[in-house]
Amino acid sequence: MAQSKAQLLEDFRTTTIGNCTRCKLHATRSTIVFGEGNPEAQVMFIGEGPGKDEDAQGRPFVGKAGQLLTAVIEKGMKLKRSDVYIANVVKCRPTVNLELKRDRPPDDEETAACGPFLRQQIEIVKPKVIVALGNPSTKFLVNPKDGITKVRGVWHLYNNIPVMPTFHPSYILRNGGDNSPLKRFLWEDIKKVIAYLNGEITFEDIFGKPALAIDISINVDTNEKRDDEVQGSLF
Repeated sequence: MAQSKAQLLEDFRTTTIGNCTRCKLHATRSTIVFGEGNPEAQVMFIGEGPGKDEDAQGRPFVGKAGQLLTAVIEKGMKLKRSDVYIANVVKCRPTVNLELKRDRPPDDEETAACGPFLRQQIEIVKPKVIVALGNPSTKFLVNPKDGITKVRGVWHLYNNIPVMPTFHPSYILRNGGDNSPLKRFLWEDIKKVIAYLNGEITFEDIFGKPALAIDISINVDTNEKRDDEVQGSLF
């Protein structure tokens, strides 16, 4: 009997990753932040790495940036956080000089060591769409020539899965916080994801070629009144 996706993820976490020491980040971590969510998720959010709160709790996106991401998922997409799957490029917290004072993006060595774990998670979950949060995850998945400010909102492909790059919630919080105009850009990008999941735009519309025969419809209300109300509550 074939294993469920939940079983595959759990086995992968315990047997393959285990008590990982493949890069230097293991020396300063409190816990491995594997990822969480629905193994059958249609949407997968991918960030760069755990922060202080995530390292302490062993869960991705639970700090202030996580609160913003959760608002986007629940208020904007009208989904439960548990409906999606959330992970990072690296599973341990990267900090400047490994001093646990200031977070930083993962370096090439750390990404090379941990990146294959994320690729396997994507392979198991098989989401219909990936939202890449920030430069590191976008670079890891699709390696664009330009940075996030130019590629956000533009569809890319990872192994035949549509990828929507957008700003990382922490970048938004560092650049204006609740009053940041970048929130609106984030929401514009998420609306494209909603439209795709709701069947309003197709793979062929985006990429000019057909995708695999898959059902990508979910119960998302995208009427204009809802959008206006959500923008008011989010921004």
